[in-house]
Amino acid sequence: MLVLVAPGQGAQTPGFLTPWLDLPGAADRVAAWSDAIGLDLAHYGTKADADEIRDTAVAQPLLVAAGLLSASALGAGSRAAFGAVAGHSVGEITAAAYAGVLSDADALSFVRTRGLAMAEASAVTETGMAAVLGGDQQVVVAHLEKLGLTPANINGAGQIVAAGTMEQIEALVAEKPEGSMKVVALKVAGAFHTHHMAPAVATLEEAAQALAPADPELKYVSNKDGHVVTTGADVVARLVGQVANPVRWDLCMETFGALGVTGIIELSPGGTLTGLAKRALKGVPTVALKTPDDLEKAAALLAEHAA
Repeated sequence: MLVLVAPGQGAQTPGFLTPWLDLPGAADRVAAWSDAIGLDLAHYGTKADADEIRDTAVAQPLLVAAGLLSASALGAGSRAAFGAVAGHSVGEITAAAYAGVLSDADALSFVRTRGLAMAEASAVTETGMAAVLGGDQQVVVAHLEKLGLTPANINGAGQIVAAGTMEQIEALVAEKPEGSMKVVALKVAGAFHTHHMAPAVATLEEAAQALAPADPELKYVSNKDGHVVTTGADVVARLVGQVANPVRWDLCMETFGALGVTGIIELSPGGTLTGLAKRALKGVPTVALKTPDDLEKAAALLAEHAA
């Protein structure tokens, strides 16, 4: 079974959208999306520096737009080869669009609202996130809770992302959990997937009322708990609540394994989720779409599964 995954915030790098805009029709699609949501996606994806695209209100729509472009580049008939789809954090919106739950236009409108709401929530208190690499999961989680931090992303493969105030993050850097290898600060602008994002939930609840979600056409694996979600209404409800709840990517990968995953393709800007899969789902072939040059490898994996 082939699985399509979409990365979350922090995967973006300056200029990463540039090569994708050279694909036929891509620049026009991005221009139309930019006009619709009031954000110059082409500028931020090609010319903006790391600080500019760290802005939550910019990064989130940019990531979804890149994911949708790269998904389209896989080809109109590619979806039939996939057995399941999932996204990490904001990547769940990309996954929802690919699964047919949301239209591309609704996905971008919703993520624009999400990014702005989370940026506003982040401005209330100076907060951040840091990845803890290595160590026993129970030991790491207990250490984070001792410091007042939230295990916001439990990613599996020896990676847990902590979130909280900058003072709490600094305390974590100074005193890493026993058995862990290192602590790495992330390029994000707030403590996402924690109680600090509660104000954004109310905004998204209102925005969700304008959506008309369809039921997923593929198995949609939710990062709330790794469960397969079967109705569009449930997908949207989870997208709303997700901003203030931890991401359980470890449970998503467990579900991939239980479903019999035999290949994973990660949408642009790929690399993070396939890296986790290589450690947690050893032996499963993966392709990360970093540039259009990777489409040939993805096509080979698609052809193998379509056959």
